[in-house]
Amino acid sequence: MSRRLFTVGPVHVEQDVLQAMTGPMITHRSKEYKALHQAISEKMKKALDTDMDILMVSGSASVFLEGMIRNGVRSKTLGITNGSFGDRSIEIAELNGKAVDKVQVEWGKAIRAAHIKGKVKSDTEAVHWVSNESSTGVFSDSIEIAEEARSQNPDALVFIDAVTSAFAMDLNIRKLEPDALVFGTQKALALPPGLAMMAVSEKLLRKAKTVPNRGFYTDLIKVKKQNDENYALTTPPVSLMYALDFQLDRILSEGMAARYRRHKEMADIVEEWACRKLNGIFPEKGFRSNTISVLNRGGLDFDKFHSSLKSKGYEISNGYGDVKEKTFRIGHMGDTTPADLRKLLSVMDEILEEKA
Repeated sequence: MSRRLFTVGPVHVEQDVLQAMTGPMITHRSKEYKALHQAISEKMKKALDTDMDILMVSGSASVFLEGMIRNGVRSKTLGITNGSFGDRSIEIAELNGKAVDKVQVEWGKAIRAAHIKGKVKSDTEAVHWVSNESSTGVFSDSIEIAEEARSQNPDALVFIDAVTSAFAMDLNIRKLEPDALVFGTQKALALPPGLAMMAVSEKLLRKAKTVPNRGFYTDLIKVKKQNDENYALTTPPVSLMYALDFQLDRILSEGMAARYRRHKEMADIVEEWACRKLNGIFPEKGFRSNTISVLNRGGLDFDKFHSSLKSKGYEISNGYGDVKEKTFRIGHMGDTTPADLRKLLSVMDEILEEKA
């Protein structure tokens, strides 16, 4: 049985987007491919309002989360975490042999400048965090954090996991000036998984040239060289790129301001429902995600509730990490509309009434 996904990702993909993937196969060293690659790059820069190079490789965003560490850090980083995916970025750095100074922020709370006061040292090569923590539904002010990091060490690189915020929440990239901003296709872009993207700064690329052991697949210098010619380093998912090109046209047609407003409206709808029907929203007020609502479970038997929901054609997400047993998550990003979300919540109401 097919189900409508309101999960944290992958998310629901519209039929016309899937249809766009059925274009004719082309080789990745052809003129046709170069035109496709260039079109995607130009549209993505326009949508995100940035002049930064945007690199693409096959795989999940984790490819570039590893790549930013391998290219930008010889020995030491500062990792800030307020959830499972912040922990993962720290783990990636450590598994690549880097020393990581850790800043642990309470789950459900936003990362603030005050958390890193005095912690960005002269030998800190990069500071990294998650802008929109999927396990807790917290959206932190990355501009505030980046400014504080640079005030302590202007040479420190700024690496941001924007996997569930890019294309749904305004990151103000021109003001933020990240050195690496990483995201993928299967979240707010509302595409199948399989393509990772990174907005990369010249500062990081200059640093990469001095860092040994960048690997092959994660070598940003190699990827950038090919990207400059509108080529991929290795064979890309051409069918997925057809859909990405199609989707970017839709996104630009909607307009980014309207897109950001739509995501905020959906977050507000879920928050109102959660406060009225259950036990409210888990993360602190003022720093709540517009793409992922993390709800307090209270006495709800989530497994039974979710089984009933899936039998009616809908799927949401369980809690994650340290708060798995006391929360559950509703994803509302990509092409999901407020009307879609209200339909989901009406079905959830029916199930709650049946179990009352």
